[in-house]
Amino acid sequence: MDLNPRQSTLIDAVRSQGPVTIEALAERFGVTLQTVRRDVQRLAEAGLLTRFHGGVRLPGSTTENIAYRQRQAMQSAGKLRIAKAMAQRIPNGCSLIMNIGTTIEAVAHELHNHRGLRVITNNLHIAALMSTHRDCEVIVAGGLVRGSDQGIVGEATVDFIRQFKVDIGLIGISGIEADGTLRDYDYREVKVARTIIEHAREVWLAADHSKFNRPAMVELGHLRDIDVLFTDEVPPASFAELMTQAHVECVTAAPQ
Repeated sequence: MDLNPRQSTLIDAVRSQGPVTIEALAERFGVTLQTVRRDVQRLAEAGLLTRFHGGVRLPGSTTENIAYRQRQAMQSAGKLRIAKAMAQRIPNGCSLIMNIGTTIEAVAHELHNHRGLRVITNNLHIAALMSTHRDCEVIVAGGLVRGSDQGIVGEATVDFIRQFKVDIGLIGISGIEADGTLRDYDYREVKVARTIIEHAREVWLAADHSKFNRPAMVELGHLRDIDVLFTDEVPPASFAELMTQAHVECVTAAPQ
């Protein structure tokens, strides 16, 4: 589904506050209870929120990510801005590792005019897309294919990526905690992402604003492991301070 601005903000509010009542949401947004109920019903039908008597909460938990198609719909405008900003910074004639994630897939869409790229990926969506681009060589990692999102993970994937040293590693993330810890849900995916970090001369992280203060179970690394963070809104002040301490460049692709 395409989210309107109020629905996107509603999801952000539930993510930041936790379970919340319909009445509280109506008061927060200055709309009627019926309006909130309609929004909540649509979001619940799309699997983006879970209803309970008198209120709403996020689906899933720290142990399970939101489904792939639902993640594609969430923060789509912000992800597109991030993707455009990342693509503009990627030079022609460079080597990339692009990992799993809907924002990284959006970057692949924005690279159609680049020339002389060599792309290594463990994402079958990206492999299919980039293989249609002119003057781009695509190398697909081996390993176990996850049916949920066509990501390739496992020890074979890690071993494959260890053969390379690329100019830029492009990675996504499920959550950045208050201390700067980067977290995700699947330990197999995390092992691949760690290997990408180790085998890239620069590491660029794509993280829309919903990822800040979002919990997940598996530790991937820390902000100090990243060279550039691309996001769609100015991060909370505490994260800006963490990035300064970690010498991370922050690129904010804000709405025009």
